[in-house]
Amino acid sequence: MAAIVYVLGAASTLLCSVLLFRQYRAGRHPLLLWSGLCFAGLTITNVFVFVDLTMLPEIDLHLLRLAVVAVSLCLLAFGLVRESK
Repeated sequence: MAAIVYVLGAASTLLCSVLLFRQYRAGRHPLLLWSGLCFAGLTITNVFVFVDLTMLPEIDLHLLRLAVVAVSLCLLAFGLVRESK
């Protein structure tokens, strides 16, 4: 049951990322690009959660997951600060 939740989480963040990138291509609003990059990183994180907890439980990917989340959120914060000017 937990694996289904991990896959659905990854699928939903992937869908958000795709939709944000699609809208960025249509309107060229930079905040959509930064949000899309953030959600792409969150998708990678959710894939790592699935791999870490279901496929390779003997290998700890916790620090890698945290690093990807930190970079993703920093991208979003950078985009928000940059576009607020």
